[in-house]
Amino acid sequence: MNTLDFSPLFRTAIGFDRLARQLETARSAGEAQGYPPYNIEKTAEDSYVLTMAVAGFGPGDIDVVAQDNVLTVAGRAPQAPETGRFLHRGIAGRAFERRFVLADHIVVEGATLENGLLQLALKRVVPDALKPRQIPVQAGRPQPQPQITANEQDAQARAA
Repeated sequence: MNTLDFSPLFRTAIGFDRLARQLETARSAGEAQGYPPYNIEKTAEDSYVLTMAVAGFGPGDIDVVAQDNVLTVAGRAPQAPETGRFLHRGIAGRAFERRFVLADHIVVEGATLENGLLQLALKRVVPDALKPRQIPVQAGRPQPQPQITANEQDAQARAA
């Protein structure tokens, strides 16, 4: 028995549907085929390069889509004219689709195709609101800042 049913865990939880999708994607990833082969390289603290061997595919044959923390790379097999008879056909020219689950705040910066290798540059971009902030320490008691309403801000902006 290789399947696990997580549905009882999600009956009383709200907002964890993304976690369920990630678990399902991870489970089905083990069943996926090994074509095309790929490497994932960490090039810096927050930078990665995904390299896929896609011999025989051109830039117009490959689609790269990043959506909902899933990177999908799909290739449509180019239609080559059958001019001769093959004695051996070892270069795969079949269509493919590979999915990669991305961590939060990972963005695809660009893609290049050169010498049969598709390279995708990935980078972790953490929003400023989630980065640690340094709070200055001052002597004395903290002075409360007056609260400004949206109407007062609009009035100040028009006066300026």
